[in-house]
Amino acid sequence: MNSFALSLLMGAPDASGGASSGNFITTLIPFALIIGIFYFLIIRPQNKKQKETQRMLNALKKGDKVVTIGGIHGVIQSVKESSVILKVDESTKLEISRSAISTVATEGKTEKIEKNEKAEAEEKKGEGTSETRNAGAAEKSGN
Repeated sequence: MNSFALSLLMGAPDASGGASSGNFITTLIPFALIIGIFYFLIIRPQNKKQKETQRMLNALKKGDKVVTIGGIHGVIQSVKESSVILKVDESTKLEISRSAISTVATEGKTEKIEKNEKAEAEEKKGEGTSETRNAGAAEKSGN
């Protein structure tokens, strides 16, 4: 029974030896195409991104505005071999690993972030004052 299963798996023997090499090449072509597609669509872009990230981490310097992987925005206070000290607030400093830095904020992006934060703060102030006015007006009309 084992010889029967083996003969089924092997297939019928070919009469000529040249035809079997042709089958071997036609079998390898799809595998080569799949490997090529994986290389150009997955491996190569990932390697480029990794090199770019490593270049960015090596170029970190004091005064750079950065964003960490966790979303913390800060300014680099000092740079060590494997970590950096981030100044988050006037009195708050954090020591984080270099690999935890996601991006270095450029001036244009930083200005947009600051403008958005100012606009949100003004909206909150405006909402708070209008709510206080409405609450005061409601109290006056109720009395």
